[in-house]
Amino acid sequence: MSAITKRLENVKKLQAKRWDNEEEYWDEINDLLIKELDEILLIEPKNTAALINIGVIYSDLGENEKAMYYLKQAMQLGSEDKNLYINLAIVMVGLGMHAEEYHEYLEIAEDKKEDPLTFKAYFDPQSH
Repeated sequence: MSAITKRLENVKKLQAKRWDNEEEYWDEINDLLIKELDEILLIEPKNTAALINIGVIYSDLGENEKAMYYLKQAMQLGSEDKNLYINLAIVMVGLGMHAEEYHEYLEIAEDKKEDPLTFKAYFDPQSH
């Protein structure tokens, strides 16, 4: 297993802890995740799992334009990850786009497999 893969596995574990410690450590964990993903992208700028995951963090922080930037990069690099397409749809909802605009990505996601190194952005259907 490569060092980058191990780092991405650790990012995914830490990301899960964000929700367990949302009240106390949300900002600190997000800062750590962004720092780690930025470092991974310095080493491997075309690492689609890192691009997707940093996009998710920015989405969860409400920085949807920044999230879209990273997710679109992963798509342009040819990522076939199910989470990429789901996250694109979530960010588009956050940007206030119409259902027709993001449903296409949800349909694409149906036929994809989830990369075990990526995760999904938070989505609360009640808030939209």
